[in-house]
Amino acid sequence: MKKGSPIIIIIIAIAIVAIVSLLPLSKWSGGRIKDFSLVSDILKEVGIMEGEPSYATAEQIDPALLEAEEESKPALPAPGEPIDTIISPVKPSRVGELVQVEDYTTIGVGFANLKGAIANGGLARIAVVGDSYIEGDIFTQDLRELFQEAYGGEGVGFVNMHTDFPGFRRSVKQSGSGWKTFTGNKKADRRYLDIAEQYSVPTGTATAEYEGTKATEHTKSWSCSRFLFISPEDVTISVKTDDSEWEERNIAGSPSVQSLEVTGQVSKFGIKTAATSLIGLGVWLDGTSGVSVDCMSSRGFSGVTLTKVSPDLSHEMAEFIDYDLIILEFGINAMSASQKDYSVYCSRMVDVINHVRLCYPQADILLMGVGDRGEKVGSQVKSMATAQAMITAQRDAARRAHCLFWDTREAMGGENAVVEWSSTGLINKDYIHLTHKGGARLARELFNAIQKDLQ
Repeated sequence: MKKGSPIIIIIIAIAIVAIVSLLPLSKWSGGRIKDFSLVSDILKEVGIMEGEPSYATAEQIDPALLEAEEESKPALPAPGEPIDTIISPVKPSRVGELVQVEDYTTIGVGFANLKGAIANGGLARIAVVGDSYIEGDIFTQDLRELFQEAYGGEGVGFVNMHTDFPGFRRSVKQSGSGWKTFTGNKKADRRYLDIAEQYSVPTGTATAEYEGTKATEHTKSWSCSRFLFISPEDVTISVKTDDSEWEERNIAGSPSVQSLEVTGQVSKFGIKTAATSLIGLGVWLDGTSGVSVDCMSSRGFSGVTLTKVSPDLSHEMAEFIDYDLIILEFGINAMSASQKDYSVYCSRMVDVINHVRLCYPQADILLMGVGDRGEKVGSQVKSMATAQAMITAQRDAARRAHCLFWDTREAMGGENAVVEWSSTGLINKDYIHLTHKGGARLARELFNAIQKDLQ
């Protein structure tokens, strides 16, 4: 082989890149230079690595929001008509290191519904509805554990019928097959959309199995297993718990939501059905007292499609699963490095909050501001310049819809917090998504803020 052969050059280049990929560049540069792994990046691209979903590094704006922005192109206001503008930024409310929850409710009721549910001694339910920021129960698993340590409770709450990343979520082992899932940003039947924004139907014989884990103290087992579904026809659903055999249940057809419930302390739960007319809404694994925290994540969503949620379905589901607090976590799929005007997004989120309130009138509603997000400026990583504009829009949406607001970015440390969080392993290499370690830290910040208002 001749000197200067392309093959030799390629081999040398690969060797150099591989060596550089092993260097702790982020640590050495204080987060200004991004770490990368040649091997893991290739494996993730081809889907070989398990346990970690891949995230696109390019900006991905929710198509539903782009459509909304196109529909809302500004027109000249009529004479005397007030102009809808974003209010100037408000300084976050702090007590020492604690970033407090901002109360924009009509008469300052705060967390009245959640507080009352906890005081009543039954099961207080919290739903955290968001995007890929909480995917895999990151952040929510730690928020759940903190609530259950303080007030009791067990199990992981809501789990969907199918996951594309079965090894990613640490708080529950999930397996199964035979489901086709419909989501709120695709051609779903709105009659079957609840705040999880997804439902699944069997494509033949479908199974869904769940097993507790030791990820946290309260996820090992639970005392009440529920499968919520709609079956317009008579159907047979098989269930099993722990190491038992499948047991058939004959269910009469109904256009309304039904719940198949199994009580008793278990660490495994499974369902099986071949009824292709059945609509699977989800499984809830929890107890009868304390606090349950549901993680409902939808990758790529901006939150605006929550206006598609069916109030009638929500009210039917509330007979079995009702909520005392609904936390809305969105924004990363509505941001770009160039856009500074988020007035359309603000208006749409006002509609979303009011619609969620219509669906669950007994729930307090908390809107989380977007977390700090990084972008490359030359060779350095800094906070995305438009992050504050998004947070201002989100805060204004909370104010106009009279709900609670929490400044996530400020709780992370404010401007350029992403630099510290990336250099200490709290944020992934895309400078957007939390690691499990980062989720735990942020969960503690939010729990402390809520706990202050509950006491």
